[in-house]
Amino acid sequence: MIYVTKPNLPPLDELMPYLEKIWESGIVSNCGPFHQELETKMCDYLGVDHISLFSNATIALLVAVKALNITGEVITTPFSFVATAHSLLWNNVTPVFIDIDPISLNMDPTKIEAAITSKTTGILPVHVYGRPCDVDEIEKIATKNKLKVIYDAAHAFGVNCHCGSILNHGDLSVVSFHATKVFNTFEGGAIVCKDSKTKQYIDKLKNFGFASESNVIQVGINGKMSEFNAALGLVQLKHIDDVIEKRRFIDYTYRNSIEKILGISCLEDTGEYRKNYSYFPIIVQADYALTRDELYEFLKANGIYARRYFYPLISDFSMYQGLSSANRLNLQIAAEHADKILCLPIYPDLTEDVVNQICKLLSV
Repeated sequence: MIYVTKPNLPPLDELMPYLEKIWESGIVSNCGPFHQELETKMCDYLGVDHISLFSNATIALLVAVKALNITGEVITTPFSFVATAHSLLWNNVTPVFIDIDPISLNMDPTKIEAAITSKTTGILPVHVYGRPCDVDEIEKIATKNKLKVIYDAAHAFGVNCHCGSILNHGDLSVVSFHATKVFNTFEGGAIVCKDSKTKQYIDKLKNFGFASESNVIQVGINGKMSEFNAALGLVQLKHIDDVIEKRRFIDYTYRNSIEKILGISCLEDTGEYRKNYSYFPIIVQADYALTRDELYEFLKANGIYARRYFYPLISDFSMYQGLSSANRLNLQIAAEHADKILCLPIYPDLTEDVVNQICKLLSV
């Protein structure tokens, strides 16, 4: 079976010395030495000033919303994983969905201002498939309307835009280190912020709100990354450039074959930036021999587990359908792409032969 993605596993002989040190020290949580080392090295690699590691990116999103004291309504995209909107509801904030751009598949900035009401306090865009949002336009709108911006950058590890790391944009950015991501700690995530005061506050929130041993200052949560996960991250970081290069070659191989297949297209480049090749989505057009769902089932029958990512739209889930912003008539581009996108397998040890076999299956 070939799955859409699978975790990058580090060499066991490289990981074992870290595990032995954890075992000897007895420190498995609460900001141990490997946790601190990974934060430092992550800042260096990503080109960011401050990063706070978390047990997973969903908890990081919850804390990010809490840390900025966001209330009322937040404008976001329906074309994302459900955790994006869940992080708002968990904080008693109402998500307001707007449509996406047909090229980048990110939030369409031209739709933002029409969605702003007296209750709006923030914007939560997503760098879909690691493709940068129009950060300059979003910042301009946010500044004009005094709104906070949190980027769901779950897919955007190591991605640069025109001015450096994409993670430096917005008030906060949240990145995922889940097992299926380009860089993983098996399970994990992080919040990137711009100043030490904000990081200190975020660090308190992820540790139940403790300001000291005898003082709790806020309703916090347990979001701490373990030393085991941090150790895995330190080993993974040594290999990340090689991982991204292997993914780049797989992306290149797919594109060369797919451009010859009638009815299937790849996403257009949205400009020059450092990519991480986190996903390989294709668009199944009306003139293809199969519908997107038929192709999905055909591949699965042949041992290829692709993913309809993102389908359904968040706004199509029953718990969100009651929102006025969930009406598909106002989300036509997102709805169209949710029904046409299929993500093909991509991971470092996916061989060229297998990629060619997948492309042969696509040529039905």
